[in-house]
Amino acid sequence: MDTSYSCEERPPSKRGLSPAAPVPRDHLIWAIFNTLYMNFCCLGFVALAFAVKARDRKVSGDEEAARHFSSKARCYNALATAGSVVLPLLLGALIVTGVIHLSKLAQESVGFFTYQFSGNDDEDQ
Repeated sequence: MDTSYSCEERPPSKRGLSPAAPVPRDHLIWAIFNTLYMNFCCLGFVALAFAVKARDRKVSGDEEAARHFSSKARCYNALATAGSVVLPLLLGALIVTGVIHLSKLAQESVGFFTYQFSGNDDEDQ
């Protein structure tokens, strides 16, 4: 049995020590807020589920899965916020423009439906 080792011992290689990657955020507070106040099409609840999964993976040490679930939680939070803020504003703008358009149509149609009587009634005699 050969137990000889080479004279040239190498130190253990450090495989690409990059600067410490930031800890993934779980967006839990934003998800709770969206679930309670801005739950458009249940997207706030879905964001809450992914935020809890991200926090669980972060605590267990699986940072890659934590980043994945954090990304999904951020996406669903953004969709819930946008849906809860933008869509009512868009609906309000459509209602206002519709009312303005209908009022202009009503003013134009008043002239069509009113009769103007002349002072001469020659046709009646």
